[in-house]
Order: sequence, then C-alpha cells, then structure tokens
Amino acid sequence: MDVILTKDVEKIGLRGEVVSVARGYARNFLFPRKLAEEATPARVAELKKRESTRALQEAKTTEQAESIAETLTKTVLRFEVKAGPTGSLFGSVTTTDIADEIWRTRKVRVDRRKIDIDNIKRIGNYSVPIDLFEGVRVEVKTLVAPEGGEMPSDEELEAMEAAERAEQEAAAPVAAAAVEYEYVDETATERVSPADAAMEADDDAAPDEQAATTDEPEWRADAEAALNDTDT
Repeated sequence: MDVILTKDVEKIGLRGEVVSVARGYARNFLFPRKLAEEATPARVAELKKRESTRALQEAKTTEQAESIAETLTKTVLRFEVKAGPTGSLFGSVTTTDIADEIWRTRKVRVDRRKIDIDNIKRIGNYSVPIDLFEGVRVEVKTLVAPEGGEMPSDEELEAMEAAERAEQEAAAPVAAAAVEYEYVDETATERVSPADAAMEADDDAAPDEQAATTDEPEWRADAEAALNDTDT
C-alpha cells in the first residue's frame, strides 16, 4: 500500500515522501509509531502543492546559489540529542533535520536530497556538504551535542569512540559463538548446534545398533536348539 512518511525512516524514505510498503508493515509498525499516514488522494495533492512551493524558494541560478553559500559558510547548526555514555545517539540526525534547521535559523531552503551525508549517529563536530546548484557546493558546520550537556572536547570524543569500539570487540566473540547455533532441526522447536545435532543422531541410531547386537544370540540359540532336536 502507499503511505506518506511523516518522519524519515531509514532504508524506507524521507519525511513527506510517498512510498509503497507491505500493508502489514504499515499497520503494525509505521502507523502505530506515527511514522506514516495513508496516502489518500487529497493528502498526496496537498503534499505536491507544498513541495512545489518549497522548490520555488530554492536556488535557481548560480548567483543565487553563491549568495546562499556565503550565508551558510557563516552558519553553525547545533543539535542537542539523547546519547549514550559512549556518544552513540538514541536515534539519528537526518538530512531532513538538517534542512529543517537551516530553514529555521537562516530561512534558506535547500533540497534535503542534495545534502551529501549519511544519518549522523554519534555526537561530534561535522562538516555537512550541500550541493546548492550545479558547480556550487558548500559545507555547513554542524555540532551534534548530548542533550542537556556540553560539547565534549576532541580528545573526549576520541576516547568515547574508542570505548565504543572496545565494547563492540568484546561482544564479537559472543556473536561469533551464536553462529554455531544456526542449524535448525525442522522437526524441533529449538535451535541446536551442529555438534549437538550429530550427538542426537548417534543417540537415535544406538537402539538399532543394540538391537542388531542382541538379536544375533537369539537366532543362534534357536538354531542350535533345532540341531539338538534333530540329533535326538
């Protein structure tokens, strides 16, 4: 089904875009979290009108773009976001966030699709490149700081990033060990390791082997009894 994203959704699209998704994904994930709304004809028409108005406010000539670039080189964007102790964000700063902040602080409209950076997921200092017009590119200084706190120094940022790498490396052996349990017995409800599966297979085979071992004395005894009867 077609939906209109009300927020940027990673790997799906940007806010305001009309995207096609599975109906179950929309109803069970996007709608309950208010990440999207149904793309009714009226809402789509309203969205197109709004996008057209915004497009008129973007640079249309090299001269306009250069004027905007001059303004943005003097601009410092600042975002205060929730972050963990190692600097990882609880969420991310997206290109839509950056475009909105430029409009809010400078009343300059830029196309978020021309903001050449991935979603920012760590606190830190960033230079965000933006293509304003053909041949006109500007980098906007952007600070992503922890909510309610001061911006850490470069040394502190490096230490926090190193701490996060150490945590990831420490967790790596656990993740690697989990790979061993990728064997799935289709008749079972739990995952088992290849080694355990082999042991179970041996255990299943053991009764047959035992039967083969115990059956032989029985038929041999019967045969000997039959010979004794013949001799008498």
